[in-house]
Amino acid sequence: MHSQTTLPRRFAWAGRNYRIQTAATVVSGLGNAGAPIATAFAVLGVGGSTTEIGYVTAARLVPLVLLLLVGGALADRLPRHHVMVAANTFNALSQAVLAALVLTGTVRLWELVLLSAAGGAGQAFYGPASGGLIMQTVAPEHASHAFSVYRMAMNGAQIGGAALGGALTATVGAGWVLAIDAGCFLAAAALRVLLRVEPAAKQPEGSGMIRELREGWTEFASRRWLWVIVLQFSVLMACVSAVDAVYGPIVAETRLGGARDWGLALAADGAGLVLTGLLMARWRPRRILLVGNYGVFLFALPAAALAMAAPLPLLAVAMFLSGAGVTVFGVNWMIALQQEIPPELMSRVSAYDAFGSLALAPVGTALAGPAAGALGTGGALWTCAAVTILLSVVVLAEPQVRRLSRRTAAPVEAAATPAPVG
Repeated sequence: MHSQTTLPRRFAWAGRNYRIQTAATVVSGLGNAGAPIATAFAVLGVGGSTTEIGYVTAARLVPLVLLLLVGGALADRLPRHHVMVAANTFNALSQAVLAALVLTGTVRLWELVLLSAAGGAGQAFYGPASGGLIMQTVAPEHASHAFSVYRMAMNGAQIGGAALGGALTATVGAGWVLAIDAGCFLAAAALRVLLRVEPAAKQPEGSGMIRELREGWTEFASRRWLWVIVLQFSVLMACVSAVDAVYGPIVAETRLGGARDWGLALAADGAGLVLTGLLMARWRPRRILLVGNYGVFLFALPAAALAMAAPLPLLAVAMFLSGAGVTVFGVNWMIALQQEIPPELMSRVSAYDAFGSLALAPVGTALAGPAAGALGTGGALWTCAAVTILLSVVVLAEPQVRRLSRRTAAPVEAAATPAPVG
């Protein structure tokens, strides 16, 4: 008997695996939200500049991008929860070492680069497995509600984690924030041990990783709406990464109240993520990608607010609206993937999605410092905002993006849908 039968009727869709995965995501998210703030200010603490913050951030993103496809293939071949437990444990160890070095005051820039890279490697294996698992635990007719609640929980952790991370970095130092992040990763790994996941589908005789990656690529490349949006995000995420990881902390340090104010701004972003999740749990737009891309326009607001040297309240409003846009896009994107991609290929397609979306993010963060030197910080920020808006306009020229519609199952079909795993 499925454990969801013991829940109140309105939560009957929330199976055991869904609840565990959501709880573990909240736990790891609480620590992870403060870690970028702590890392940026750890770099400043050893005398680093905008350029060095960009290098450390890029060091995390490079192995993340390079290993994503391997992580996706493994997640479709092995039990997904085993992959996640191993990745969480590895991240806990790398963050613990980094925390110890920062707390003892012995950390050097090359160590920050190396351990940031280790964190990115762990995420490369975790991300595709997590994406495949959460979609596996939800029946299609409950997708809007389930994915909205999941993103609210995940993003709610960003509010508390970012605010706490900024406050703790300002009061007790970056090292303790990194130590908390290590503990959260370890707790999340322990929770995911409790997941009960069906064995991965047996691969055909002679099937190797190259063949499986080719199958994932064929599925990815055959859907124009999919690769067009991934191309959009490839450039867009380079801009967003530069704004969030490099320019934001620098502007906060020079024009606002440092780590505390940047943590509050990130918390406002998280509030937009969460509160919009309440709307998305009830709103079922028919043109899912068209509506999702409208949310992407809002991604430009934080860069514009930082470029104008906006006071903290105005910056917080811009961050809130940007967070709202992320949720509008994210929920509709998850529905599109679950609806259109076969479950046995989900982790591989998710890996190609993440690989393409993040491919230029290391370039964006690495070039953030030189771009600020050439254009000024304000000029670089205005460029990021303009590129975000332009890309959002261009994507709407693709008919599949405008027309992809939510499928509405007839009652008989919905009743025949298998219960979610767990």
